[in-house]
Amino acid sequence: MSRISQKFAQLKTDGRKALVAYIVNGDPVREATLPTMHKMVEEGVDVIELGVPFSDPMAEGPVIQKGHERALAHGVSLTDTMAVVKEFRKTNQTTPVLLMGYANPVERMGYSVFAEKAAAAGVDGLLTVDLPPEEVESLKTELASRDLDNIFLLAPTTRSERARDIAQHASGFLYYVSLKGVTGAGHLDVDSVKAKLEEFGALTDLPMCVGFGIKDAESASKVARLADGVVIGSVLVDAMSKAGTDSAQVAASVGAIVHDIRQALDNL
Repeated sequence: MSRISQKFAQLKTDGRKALVAYIVNGDPVREATLPTMHKMVEEGVDVIELGVPFSDPMAEGPVIQKGHERALAHGVSLTDTMAVVKEFRKTNQTTPVLLMGYANPVERMGYSVFAEKAAAAGVDGLLTVDLPPEEVESLKTELASRDLDNIFLLAPTTRSERARDIAQHASGFLYYVSLKGVTGAGHLDVDSVKAKLEEFGALTDLPMCVGFGIKDAESASKVARLADGVVIGSVLVDAMSKAGTDSAQVAASVGAIVHDIRQALDNL
């Protein structure tokens, strides 16, 4: 069983909701990523999504796009991102870390080489935003051979038959995008989220986490009542961008947000 599956199983046993947190590796400075990862765990994050900087992050809104731009300006790559996970693993062997990004860097490295290096670094899974299930079989095989989870997105526009197909290719958990549009955009419609989670939940036993549009403790609490967990990203990247270049201050700014949301989830 993967670290991600173990984490969700333990959370279910404990009656707790998962808090998944996204940051971009190398943003706002290279030195900030590792201490921020540790601070997030200290404040209650269950799963870390580490963004791989990419030149055309099409699913991202302006806040996270700028995070990618800042990281790319520092020359941060997929290889660098796996190196940060390897450093993280020197002192944390339990918190799942998945890489979130786009297909091009992984394809350039090669699926087999990527899976081998990711597993050696201590990565637990991959979410490839722009790789549809029709094209994922080769990558899925390489990931599965090294016990790496293949995370997929589901959207408000996803039909049931396609959701069933996606779930069959996925492992670890499913990430439901709560609204149409890019990260950080739109108004969270809790009733719509409830209906889609009920629809998709009938198709799979995988845990379901909800992201996009979750900005604070209040919105996280509303969604967590319906899902197995919540995903936060834009609110963290925005805070990091305003924290300056001091790594400790960047980590502290993220930790404060995580702390409030974790408390809200635990008080449901």
